[in-house]
Amino acid sequence: MSSTESFASRPSLGKIVVVGGCGFLGGHIVNLIVERHPQTSVAVLDLRTSSNRNSSPNVSYHDCDITDLPGVKSLLEKLRPDGIIHTASPHFHLPPAIQEKVNVGGTKILLQAAQEAGVKAFVYTSSASIILSPATELINGDETYPRIYGDAQPEYYSTTKALAEIAVLEANRMPPSFLTTAIRPAGIFGEGDIQLLPKMLSAYAKKQHRFQVGDNNNLFDFTYVGNVAHAHLLALYALLQTHSMLPTIPLDTERVDGEAFFITNGQPVYFWDFARCVWHHAGDRMPLSKVWTLSEEVAMTIGGILEGLFWVLGKTPNLTRAQVKYSTMNKYHSIEKAKRRLGYRPIVDLEEGIKRGVKDLQEKERQEREKKGQ
Repeated sequence: MSSTESFASRPSLGKIVVVGGCGFLGGHIVNLIVERHPQTSVAVLDLRTSSNRNSSPNVSYHDCDITDLPGVKSLLEKLRPDGIIHTASPHFHLPPAIQEKVNVGGTKILLQAAQEAGVKAFVYTSSASIILSPATELINGDETYPRIYGDAQPEYYSTTKALAEIAVLEANRMPPSFLTTAIRPAGIFGEGDIQLLPKMLSAYAKKQHRFQVGDNNNLFDFTYVGNVAHAHLLALYALLQTHSMLPTIPLDTERVDGEAFFITNGQPVYFWDFARCVWHHAGDRMPLSKVWTLSEEVAMTIGGILEGLFWVLGKTPNLTRAQVKYSTMNKYHSIEKAKRRLGYRPIVDLEEGIKRGVKDLQEKERQEREKKGQ
């Protein structure tokens, strides 16, 4: 029996805290809990809880800085949740000090407060990028791959996510009734997206869809946000189920607590095919014969020049050397472990997710134009 089947008939999961629940992924997780288990008591913790709110009477909102230990301890002591889903993370373009403070320091504070408050299940949103190195392509990468952090990892954001994941998994069964797991999503997009789809639609508006970098023979993972939310709930279900059977410990081949899981759509796609699908749903009908292809070498040169020019202005250009590298390399993962142990299967396919995400962004842009026209 899968975790989904085990918990589907339960009217409530108890008290669940979603940290970062006003954010992109966190908001989808809150909505999915309300949809599947409307009697569950959900408390959303976020730095600011004024946006992306669910109207269910069983959802409460609490402004909270997760880097404030006394504040977090006081709130969790009051809420006494059964489970925590921790999605909060600063944007990867923010200064390293902020990333370190929130991703590493904030996660450790949440773990300490959760342990002291008697929390049963702790699900952490990690990142697929923690095994990514610019020097090595990922071809069906799985959980046996080592984390790459510190001096070997040029993206400081990925280092902080790796260190936070280590802290989460090391806290598993400390005490024995405290169970933890980590979800590693890759390339999240969908409704409410503020990074991936907006950049692609901006490129389309600027006619930059007429170009591509490289020969488009590299496979890449993109993951619809609803599937990532689904995976987090499966992980929560599994931990709560395991907790209900304590002190019994699952077989290593079935275990979820203390483990990490890659989550994708299970549909690796050529990088520029994804972009062109986004542009198609935005209205693009340009034939491929009209697309200009830039070699990786030429694009690297252009990216370096633009980075230098924009650095003077204190800005980041649309084309950087890192973007060139990542858009021309293979980067996709295996989700077999998540299938076996979580019962995970994507619930929305790639094109449907793109369609939903583009429609949502276009509707928001239309509303913004109308607002400005008033």
